[in-house]
Amino acid sequence: MQTEENARIRHTILKKVESFSDKELNEKPSADEWSAMQILDHLYKMEQTITAGVAKTVEKNQQKKAIKKPIQLSVNRKVKVDAPDHTVPEETFFTLAEMTEKLNESRNRLYEVYARTNEETLQKNSMPHPVFGDVPLVQWFPFIGYHEKRHLAQLEETLRKIDEKKN
Repeated sequence: MQTEENARIRHTILKKVESFSDKELNEKPSADEWSAMQILDHLYKMEQTITAGVAKTVEKNQQKKAIKKPIQLSVNRKVKVDAPDHTVPEETFFTLAEMTEKLNESRNRLYEVYARTNEETLQKNSMPHPVFGDVPLVQWFPFIGYHEKRHLAQLEETLRKIDEKKN
């Protein structure tokens, strides 16, 4: 598992936003872009969805094995991927404190699911991904880190634009 790397990426994301006000974090750079808070909401929803999917797949244990996929490619933002509907962020005002709590909750739940699942089950079961097809459960944990790394670049862009508007 990639616990340290995922924790590092999450920490970096939260450090990037801490100096901005809740108002700034909820501000969209343009009508067709997500606000920083919407990016965080998307990360939360994505982690929740993946965790629930892994837990459900582990429970069924249907032994649907898959070959490892090049999930590290998810970091490449040149390849545009539309977020699945259930992970599209809300148009809701969130405080950073609320969102940090939600992100901590989803990460803790993810850790619980992986901690109580043995390696063999993670290797012998898979779950579908909209781009990669069936991905072994063992790869979904690092996928979350790659996905967050992808959105870290988006977040940095968004924060830069918000900062430029201020000045």
